Amino acid sequence: MDSCKPVATPVDTQSKLSADSGPLHDDPSTYQSLAGALRYLTFTRPGISYAVQQICMHMHAPRLDHWNALKRILRYLQGTTEFGLHLGSVPHLRLVAYTNADWAGCPDTRRYTSGYCVYLGDNLISWSSKRQSTISRSRAEAEYRGVANVVADICWLRNILLELHHPLPRATLVYCDRQCCLSIQKPCATLAH
Repeated sequence: MDSCKPVATPVDTQSKLSADSGPLHDDPSTYQSLAGALRYLTFTRPGISYAVQQICMHMHAPRLDHWNALKRILRYLQGTTEFGLHLGSVPHLRLVAYTNADWAGCPDTRRYTSGYCVYLGDNLISWSSKRQSTISRSRAEAEYRGVANVVADICWLRNILLELHHPLPRATLVYCDRQCCLSIQKPCATLAH
């Protein structure tokens, strides 16, 4: 794939991979080896986390569509070799997080995939993309669970900074694109006062 044509995104946003999409791939060991290598690459290329998570869900019985999705990630990497994780100095310690979830996004199990990223200043320091172990009854529940996941990570990060004698002076902002999460949170905030 050294001379492949690059693509702009690591995943096709128009289709979802399912367990029985297309015929079985004829070389599962190559698929598993490449998928495993891509998992390690997510340590420095968090932008491919979701796409890699999607192909890793099918390692036990990869199909031709899964192989094509894996090759798309390689084509994306070919065109973005200058991308990576860059860390710089932080003049003001401040955590900011972004989260999202796709309700019933998995066509096989109807489970949702949630993801988040946490920034310390301008530096991306924590991220996750994974299919959840439960089925949510609504979009609001899926989004709220996604927010709960990132808040747990933020608590851990804040405690580490505290132990390193660099406590954060401000609260951490968590951005979520669903109004329903704010609606659920408002009664809880009112009860806390």
